[in-house]
Amino acid sequence: MAAIGNLRHRPARRLTQLYAGLVLYGVSMALMINSGLGLDPWDVFHQGLAELTGLSFGTVTIAVGALVLLLWIPLRQRPGLGTVSNVLVIGLVVDATLALLPAGGPLGVRIGLLVAGIVANGAATGLYIGARLGPGPRDGLMTGYVARRPGRSIRLVRTVIEVTVLALGWLLGGTVGVGTVAYALAIGPLTQVFLPLFTVPEPAAVPPGRVEPLPAA
Repeated sequence: MAAIGNLRHRPARRLTQLYAGLVLYGVSMALMINSGLGLDPWDVFHQGLAELTGLSFGTVTIAVGALVLLLWIPLRQRPGLGTVSNVLVIGLVVDATLALLPAGGPLGVRIGLLVAGIVANGAATGLYIGARLGPGPRDGLMTGYVARRPGRSIRLVRTVIEVTVLALGWLLGGTVGVGTVAYALAIGPLTQVFLPLFTVPEPAAVPPGRVEPLPAA
């Protein structure tokens, strides 16, 4: 398996896909925020912290991502380019998009924003994970913990973490609503659709003793 962050295989496509996915992820978050109908668990937490601290949503997202990344150290996780880019790019994009978007408006418009945000989030997840340049800090926290505790189910660990941040975010004033439920129900199937479409295949292994032919001039 190619090492995380190894760009020798199809670098142009993978870098383009990574950053397109991260930008789309930030846009999808802004769409869901402007819908006012509920956010995914981590964004409920980000919004609650933003309300508490007075910082922008994007700034809080970056700060939380950086703190979560520090938790990788005792788990002996190694971040890739995609991991570091995830911390920085998404927060910057969500703030820029929120500054450009008008207020949510009538309920029909807000439902449209919510649906577009959830679908775009699923596509964005497929794009940046499919680039194989490193997971986001929050996903890496879960997979890293399970790798160090093989007896634990990743589904259980993810559920515990997300229920915890959702509860904390709600207590801090984050928006929990129908969008939170819709996201929880839809993001798994959407990721299952988009991830195979966007995953960059690994290069075929060369059998021992065989020399790959040089490309034609």
